[in-house]
Amino acid sequence: MDHRTGTRDEWLDARLDLLKAEKELTRLNDELAQRRNELPWVRIDKDYRFDTEGGEATLADLFRGRSQLIVYHFMYGPDWSEGCPSCSGVADGFDETHLHLQNHDVAFTAVSRAPLDKLLAYRDRMGWRFPWASSAPSDFNFDFNVSFTEEQQREGGIEYNYQREAPAPDAPAGKTVREWQAPGDQGPVGQMAAMSGTDVPTYTRERPGMSALVLEDGIVYHTYSTYARGLDGLWGMYQWLDRAPRGRNETGIWWRRHDEYDKP
Repeated sequence: MDHRTGTRDEWLDARLDLLKAEKELTRLNDELAQRRNELPWVRIDKDYRFDTEGGEATLADLFRGRSQLIVYHFMYGPDWSEGCPSCSGVADGFDETHLHLQNHDVAFTAVSRAPLDKLLAYRDRMGWRFPWASSAPSDFNFDFNVSFTEEQQREGGIEYNYQREAPAPDAPAGKTVREWQAPGDQGPVGQMAAMSGTDVPTYTRERPGMSALVLEDGIVYHTYSTYARGLDGLWGMYQWLDRAPRGRNETGIWWRRHDEYDKP
């Protein structure tokens, strides 16, 4: 064990000092939440269409009688054999959260580009119940900057998390991480691609995110979106790990879909 040890009094002094910082963070989080609420609303006039369990739906239909809607942009491309394992980890907490949200005037749905039958089959496998819609019939994913074309990827036209990305490295299409070791820090990305049953270029044309919308007087407005590390707070697993003795304690992709862990 290489972590420092100390007396109870030393621990308490350090804990009280940390508590001051935690309270500062809590106040800052409250301020950030207020600033999110104060963002201007952007009217959406485009006629987006979705495939849902209830049939074809408009964006307004996804509100299901509520005035607010939260969308989780779940990474599941049309040709993937499985949903993204990271998105699957986040989604493990959706069912109970969704129950509370819908009873507080907030609808919730996951949205992916994969066909609806594939999404529902995967949902059944994972034992989830939350609403899941396919955006395959429309440009919804592309307009919300969570799906991109090969041309955008090749020419540096991907704008994700509010910044433009450089052109992607030349990776042989159709090869998973087992056949192609991605350069630099893309090794874990290659592993995630393999776990999703697709190749690295195809995997990285889909991205995670969440978006908030409001319905007022029959008009839908976009109010907020966040991506990448902005989703950390939605992943319950990490909130617990951040409070564990060794923290996140990770050097790569260690997690699996909940039905893929070895049984105790």
